[in-house]
Parts: sequence; C-alpha cells; structure tokens
Amino acid sequence: MASERLKELLNQAIAREIQVSIQYIWQHIRATGIESLEFADRIKGIAVQEMKHAEDIAERLDYLGGDPTTQPAPIEVGKTLEEMIQNDIKAEEEAISLYREIIKTAMEEGDYVTERLFKQILQDEEAHHDEFLKMAGR
Repeated sequence: MASERLKELLNQAIAREIQVSIQYIWQHIRATGIESLEFADRIKGIAVQEMKHAEDIAERLDYLGGDPTTQPAPIEVGKTLEEMIQNDIKAEEEAISLYREIIKTAMEEGDYVTERLFKQILQDEEAHHDEFLKMAGR
C-alpha cells in the first residue's frame, strides 16, 4: 500500500482543505460592503468545493490504510476584504505546492489513483488561485 510519507502528505492535504473550507465560509459571512458582494457569493461556492476535496482525499487515505485527520491547518480569516483575499492567495499557493509534491510522490510509488485525484484537485486549486489573483487586481 502507500508509504507513511504519502499518508502524511494526504493528511496535510485534508487539514488544508478543512482549513480553507472554514476560512472561506467565515469570509463569506464576514465580508461587508458593496465591493464584497461578488466575493462573498463566490467564496461560498469555493468553500463547498474545498470541503468536497477534503472528503475525496479522506476517502482515498482511508482506502490506503491511513487515519484521516479532523484537525484543520491554521485558519486566517482576515479583517478586511483585501486581507481576506491575500490570505486566500497564500492558502491556495501553499496547497498548489503541497499537491504537486503529492503528485510526485504518488508517481514515484506507482499510485496512479492518488496521482489522478490530485491532478484533478490541483486543477481546481489553480483556478481558485487565479480567481483570487484577479480579485486582488493582479
């Protein structure tokens, strides 16, 4: 089955997905002002997608014989819309880096299902990153 290293990486991924699910839902609730309306609507949808990622990764880890974590990575909501978006850009960049490492590790171990799962999730995360960059005016 999977190495302990890959199981550890998958738990890090679950913790990140739980983190951003909570972070994004709180931002949806706390975003105020006319300029935040579009952000609040979009961030809620992304939060739901991130929770689905957590579920998919947890199911994979369970299949591989690991115990999925229930603990999120540190949550950084932010006080202003600008702070929120900057926190989200950072969170997505960290996820992209981690998921590339997971894909590489899965490839090295011949775990094609995990590799395929994370290639799909990585595509979503890059789209989220791009969306947050556009919100930030970059």
